[in-house]
Amino acid sequence: MTNEIKVLIIMGSDSDLPIMNEAAKALEQFNIGYEKTIASAHRSPKRTSKLASEARDNGIEVIIAGAGAAAHLAGVIASETTLPIIGVPIDSSPLKGMDALLATVQMPGGIPVASMAIGKAGAKNAGIFAAEILSIKYPEIADKLATYREDMAKAVEEKAERVKAGQL
Repeated sequence: MTNEIKVLIIMGSDSDLPIMNEAAKALEQFNIGYEKTIASAHRSPKRTSKLASEARDNGIEVIIAGAGAAAHLAGVIASETTLPIIGVPIDSSPLKGMDALLATVQMPGGIPVASMAIGKAGAKNAGIFAAEILSIKYPEIADKLATYREDMAKAVEEKAERVKAGQL
């Protein structure tokens, strides 16, 4: 697979970009093409609906949706497509992202959304999880994921040795 666009990253606001860039970085690590855009479940519902309902026809295989506050974006998108949706709650309200987390994770039965952690770690994991979904179809992504995991394990071993040697 080349760097074709397979993942659509949708965020509710441009203020979400620093968080959602973590998903993009993760996808880049596995050479997975993506497109980023902004759509609001509340401020631009027609745009959101169109993006979701046309995604499959546009070659998209996974959608990552990041939003803060009430965070209905992932759920609205999930209601418009049968593609896998990965929700990233963003800390953008006085409730520190807990409202976004609950809105993302508490979907009614029949309309699933995979929910990640709040913030940058959640966005990074969304990118990795999208890679895992795509790895079912694309063996080269599965190979890159295996190498990624091996590299993480090696890094832990190296740090453990440095701690033992008093270098950290």
